[in-house]
Amino acid sequence: MFSDLKMLQTASALARHSAERHAQIAENIANADTPGFKAKDLEPFSEAYARTERQTAMQAPGSSFAQNAFNAKRITIDGVTSPDGNTVSLEDQVTRSTAAVRNHDTAISIYTKALSMMRTALGTRG
Repeated sequence: MFSDLKMLQTASALARHSAERHAQIAENIANADTPGFKAKDLEPFSEAYARTERQTAMQAPGSSFAQNAFNAKRITIDGVTSPDGNTVSLEDQVTRSTAAVRNHDTAISIYTKALSMMRTALGTRG
């Protein structure tokens, strides 16, 4: 029942996107000294979400967004290349990490508030 609520699906997708993005940023930071390493990121959430929505609309009736895998594409970050060919900028990665954490916190907050509203509507506050 609750998996069919669009608001919860969107919050869940945003939380997954943020977690995947944070993992990619951690990989970039771990390879900051690797010669030739190209920094990557995930496509913006809005683009990944819209693509998944289009895929859902083209499928058979009855399929839902939750049944489709929400996968954001990996993109290469354009940036200044160091003499060893590495494109990781630690300052840029920290900024991206902060944005990912903020988006994850937003998703969790939406999810929590939606569940609280449902509990209130059902008359339970446990």
